[in-house]
Amino acid sequence: MTVTPANLREVSGVVGEVSAMGFSMLSFQPAAHVGDERRWKGDYRTVGIDEVWAQLEAGLGQPVPWQALQFGDPRCNRTAFGLRVRRRWVPLLDPESSADLAARDRAFSHLGGVNFGGTPRRLLAAKLLRVLVRHPEDAVVALGWARRLVKRAGGAFTLARAWRGGEVAPMTYVVHNFMDAADVAPAWELMKAGRVADSPALLATQERLSACTYAMAHPETGELVPACVQHSVLDPGENAHLRKLLPLTVL
Repeated sequence: MTVTPANLREVSGVVGEVSAMGFSMLSFQPAAHVGDERRWKGDYRTVGIDEVWAQLEAGLGQPVPWQALQFGDPRCNRTAFGLRVRRRWVPLLDPESSADLAARDRAFSHLGGVNFGGTPRRLLAAKLLRVLVRHPEDAVVALGWARRLVKRAGGAFTLARAWRGGEVAPMTYVVHNFMDAADVAPAWELMKAGRVADSPALLATQERLSACTYAMAHPETGELVPACVQHSVLDPGENAHLRKLLPLTVL
């Protein structure tokens, strides 16, 4: 869902409604100033990632911590992994828990090379067993993390009743905040020249581009570039095609 000043408060209602339906992921994106100028009415820059996240928490009626697992720059991406237990959201990791953070670091260190997706169950079990043979203390750490997760969910009895009633499901909340083309183009030119921007706005753009975890290969050159650069700077032909594909009606 692209978030604009006009529909910012709709985020709260959407979060509450979709969460109750048991969806596994809900993603929001503040509108980025890219494309035909005539499409832009009002100041879209008044909506940022902080405002969207605040509405997300308002819709759930609870904090939604994302700091335990961060991808790239927090000004660009925030992701909160958790479980929906009945109408309540429970984070998989508590950023205020040193034990949870230690378990996270151990998992990354020992399980970072294990591919959980698309691996046959027997092969995955063999890989996990091999890790446990090398690091038997991981089982104790995992058990402690599971115990804390169950406690956050309201206890074993509550979690078991919700599970039997089909009221437990994975639930992830995501906000992607792409940057305006007017900032990306000059910042990228300076970065290609090996120069650091003097302007605070362009310097912030360079920092975010350097930390980008959503890079892609340019179809013509194969160069790996941040998504904001691809869409704002390197896609003039695609943008022109979109203007025909999505005709503009000026009101």
